Amino acid sequence: MLIKAKTLKGYKLDCLDGEIGSVREFYFDDHYWTIRYLVADSGNWLSGRQVLISPYALGKIEKEEREISVDLTKKRIENSPPLSSETPVSRQFEDSYYSYYGWPMYWGGPSNWGPYSSVEHDSSKWGEYAQSKDAWDSHLRSTDDVDGHNIQGLDGEIGHVEDFIVDDASWAIRYLVINTRNWWPGKKVLVAPQWIDRVSWAESKVFVGLSRAAIKQSPKYTDQSLIDRDFETRLYGHYSRHGYWVDESALGHVGSR
Repeated sequence: MLIKAKTLKGYKLDCLDGEIGSVREFYFDDHYWTIRYLVADSGNWLSGRQVLISPYALGKIEKEEREISVDLTKKRIENSPPLSSETPVSRQFEDSYYSYYGWPMYWGGPSNWGPYSSVEHDSSKWGEYAQSKDAWDSHLRSTDDVDGHNIQGLDGEIGHVEDFIVDDASWAIRYLVINTRNWWPGKKVLVAPQWIDRVSWAESKVFVGLSRAAIKQSPKYTDQSLIDRDFETRLYGHYSRHGYWVDESALGHVGSR
């Protein structure tokens, strides 16, 4: 299922022994553009520290009830490695965090979840999941911080980032929702991370290899649009690109859910 990150903000987080708060934002890496942590708004519980939940612990998303199940107890989360609310997430912290929970480290392989393109929830397979020489360094970004970044096309500014569309199986960011109102009023477009040439984080600017003309002629997107495989196929076809699902099928490494 594809769902907007802002839609998930405010969803209740239902642990094995009760509610722990709600979704505040997400941290994603700028290499694979994949959500690595859900950041919980825990109210007065664990005040002063960031409460981070990895997709390894996330279960079903209930849209009607506006909640996400978390396969952890409150005590398990409380005893996890602490991280100050003012401190960025470091690799040292991530090493401690993943070791504490016993999950495979996502940076330990050639795909966005080690050897898999989706989160592998079957713990019996984790023994095969040793960190390899293909380990890579990630830099985590906040969805809230990147919201509003300008998008620069081949021949001028296109708009700004308004939201992120996330795949709840792989937790990959499949699309950035771009609002073009300052250039082309009334239009929103989807841009896949694979089409990004580079990002200047210092300038809050994302550079994409797309022209304004191509953007104008892209399949229409609205907040009510159903983003199914037919829509995605037309979108990728418009830009003469093959879909991400082709690459993931070729790898043959698809995690279970």
